[in-house]
Parts: sequence; structure tokens; C-alpha cells
Amino acid sequence: MKKILLTLVAASALTAAALPAAAAPNGPNNINAHQAQIEQRINQGVRSHKLTQREATQLRAQVRQIARLEARYRGNGLQNWERQDLDRRLDRVGAQVTAQMRDRDRDAGHYAGGYRR
Repeated sequence: MKKILLTLVAASALTAAALPAAAAPNGPNNINAHQAQIEQRINQGVRSHKLTQREATQLRAQVRQIARLEARYRGNGLQNWERQDLDRRLDRVGAQVTAQMRDRDRDAGHYAGGYRR
């Protein structure tokens, strides 16, 4: 009985210790996933005509600029404050994507979800 109890306690401790590492929001893959999510939202906005080509181009340029900054940061090893900086910058671009998609600008020939006649 003691062996089973000790095994369960040890397994619980290992699981509890692994959870924070698995859920860490500042991992290097999280930055790439964040960038990919923003790119996907931009593409979706263009397809749904909620973003103009000009808006999409400007937003993509901001994402590329952050990617270049990430590459510079990674040159010396990515520090925690650098991850946080990149994440904040990506959050701002994400907020801009949302704002641009809601501002009712449309591609030429489109308005409010329909075609001009």
C-alpha cells in the first residue's frame, strides 16, 4: 500500500512540476505562433474584404519588422525581457489588425460586405 501511495505522490509531483514549463507563454515557439496567428488574421481580413490591400501590406511590414528584431535578439540568446518586448509588439499589431478590420474600409469595388453596382 505504501508503494502505491508513494508512486502516486511522486507521479503527482512530477506532473505538477512539468505543467508550468509546458504552459510557459514565453517560449520561442510561442513568438512564432503569435506571428503566424497575426499573419493568418491579416490573410483572413483580406479574403473577407475587411482589410484593404494597403492596410494588409502595412500590417505585414510591421510583423516582418518584429521578426527582424527577433532575429537580432536571438543573436545573443533570447532573454526574458526580449520575449516580453516581442510579445508586447505583436499584441499591438494584433490590436491594429482588429481595429483595421472594424473600421469599415473596403477594397476598391467593395463596401460593407457587398459589391458596388
